[in-house]
Amino acid sequence: MPNFARISSKACALLLIATSLVFVAKAVSAMPQKSVEDLYLDKCSVCHGRDGAGKTAKGKKVKVKDVRDTITTMSEDEMIKIVNNGKGKDMDSWKKELSKEQIKELVDYYRSLAKK
Repeated sequence: MPNFARISSKACALLLIATSLVFVAKAVSAMPQKSVEDLYLDKCSVCHGRDGAGKTAKGKKVKVKDVRDTITTMSEDEMIKIVNNGKGKDMDSWKKELSKEQIKELVDYYRSLAKK
């Protein structure tokens, strides 16, 4: 049986931090993930609009094109690249905040708006 009285204060602190990180990781993984629609509404709709038409005040200001026009001139891969890297000064890059899977899902969702 170990002699806990001999464990240094640094070792105790490290053990406490490691234990805390495990609990935080479990709590984060238990949090519900946003749906792709919620993600789109949160990140994209301010410019692109709920329907993808780009007719919001900000969308008009930065000349966002309607999704129905965009899907005829731009491939899915091109759209993914734009979401990853941003576009000019008007569209932020999302690659640091969103996973590759989330970005692909966002592009798929956006493209699906053209069919509605």
